[in-house]
Amino acid sequence: MGEKVTSHDVARRAGVSRTTVSMVLNRSDAVILSAETRERVFEAARELGYKPNSVARMLARGNTETIGLVISDPSILRSDAFVPQLLYGISEVNREHGYHVLLEGLEASSGRGTYESLVEARRIDGLVVLNPRTDDPELKALIDREFPVVLAGTIRHPQEYSVNFSTSGGIAQAVELLISLGHTRIGMVTFSPRGLVATDVRIASLRKALATHGMTLDDADIEAGNFSSESGYSATSTLLARRPDLTAIFAGNDTIAIGVISAANALGLTVPEDLSVVGFDNLPFSGYLMPPLTTIHVDAVAQGNRAANMLIRLLKGETIEQRRITVPTELIVRKSCAPPRGKT
Repeated sequence: MGEKVTSHDVARRAGVSRTTVSMVLNRSDAVILSAETRERVFEAARELGYKPNSVARMLARGNTETIGLVISDPSILRSDAFVPQLLYGISEVNREHGYHVLLEGLEASSGRGTYESLVEARRIDGLVVLNPRTDDPELKALIDREFPVVLAGTIRHPQEYSVNFSTSGGIAQAVELLISLGHTRIGMVTFSPRGLVATDVRIASLRKALATHGMTLDDADIEAGNFSSESGYSATSTLLARRPDLTAIFAGNDTIAIGVISAANALGLTVPEDLSVVGFDNLPFSGYLMPPLTTIHVDAVAQGNRAANMLIRLLKGETIEQRRITVPTELIVRKSCAPPRGKT
């Protein structure tokens, strides 16, 4: 095994001092260096395979080279397949820039304490927050303090940086499909209790889309899931007991849709002949359900990529002109939707 490459080796290869190597690789702005000098140092480091000591860099720069991914409820990790894709997208960018990811969950009851333990204890340099709550005062305080935070979602804070989906566009496409098939009695099983922005927006978007066709989505037409397929099953059973006339259900996400389909089958209903089902996310398994799930495609990996890139730019002190990025959605039509019985 060869000798370990040091910063002295990089300095000799680049024709600069060791101090210059340290300032370039630590991205210090203490001294003005030309772009040509910086590139020469980076190229020498790449050629020699030099990897700076992360602890030394942290001490020199006063940061942890770690960002936190905070999820709204830790129980989502037990059942939802969206978070791993988002995390993969974040990790791709972080590896490229030499950062690590620390995954944390807020307590479902209050969400208090997590931000303080991460930020005040200097465990992280910045945060990505998934499915933020509008009633989270600590998150709003962080944004007001201009701490580096990027939301995977939105709380509509005027100073937020966020990467969100065009929810209303995808849901409008789904409603157009159901209406074209002849459905007039449509219900909803949400992926979480109300209060999460993503859930509230999906309810509002479905109501708006139905209203354009002279239809309503009353509270009696909605039942709340709680992230898991099991909760989707229970919520669907409750909803159909209350509203047995429903011919279509919009599931808050694909994980919930699994429970919706299973509950329908348990009640003796056939999907899609007796009950059409639409999901949201287009997770990798969605095309392999029985029947294959019609769902709204969102690119979780792309959302993670963009949120991480935005956060790293904030950490570098760059000016970001576009604070809010909207990722498009698209309806993927499969076999879980059909005309209601008697309307074929």
